[in-house]
Amino acid sequence: MPFRPRPRFPPVSWASPEGVVAVGGRPDPETLKEAYSRGIFPWPHEGVPLLWFSPDPRFVLRPEEAHVGRSLRKEMRRGGFEVRADTAFREVIQGCSQAPRPDQRGTWITGEMIAGYTALHEEGIAHSIEAWRDGRLAGGLYGISMGAVFFGESMYAEVPNASKVAFATLLANLIRWRFQLIDCQAYTDHLAGFGAAEWPRARFLAALKRALREPARPGPWTLELGPAEAADTLSSRS
Repeated sequence: MPFRPRPRFPPVSWASPEGVVAVGGRPDPETLKEAYSRGIFPWPHEGVPLLWFSPDPRFVLRPEEAHVGRSLRKEMRRGGFEVRADTAFREVIQGCSQAPRPDQRGTWITGEMIAGYTALHEEGIAHSIEAWRDGRLAGGLYGISMGAVFFGESMYAEVPNASKVAFATLLANLIRWRFQLIDCQAYTDHLAGFGAAEWPRARFLAALKRALREPARPGPWTLELGPAEAADTLSSRS
């Protein structure tokens, strides 16, 4: 019989009411890939071993159904930001780790997390979407791409609207590339404004399984649509 490695995680149906599936381990590349493929993500909490979550409900955005408001589309057409992909991954994840979060103490993006996601970036699985102004990084976001799913992790901005322009530009490119899902993990007002909604975990896992059957789009990514073209694409769908 062929050797089958033991899964690192129990079934997500065993999750606690808070969504905790497992405790401990390290966010190394192989563990991260297994986790995301099963609808699980790491979320460090101070003073306890690493926690792995699969919450119910799950916060999800379908790119085709995203809403981008008129004022943001106007900002995108203004040309104040250049948006690139995968040219400054380390800088973006460091920026996200240092960004102040009003509802959090410290950061959940630890050194181990940075090392794990950077290794996935080198494999072409983790990606940064960057907003540049006058040759300087002004903000951005990072996440993981598997199959036709983008798992969003974190975003930050040093200049107002930088991360919003980066995210909206990504949305239009994901539509062009026929991505089916953006996993937003847990509710935020910011992403709710783009049309993300809470799904029962079972619905998310079924959609995830289908989307993971689609061909992957390994990096480094080159965006086919810049902010202005992305605004036009999104305008036709609003």
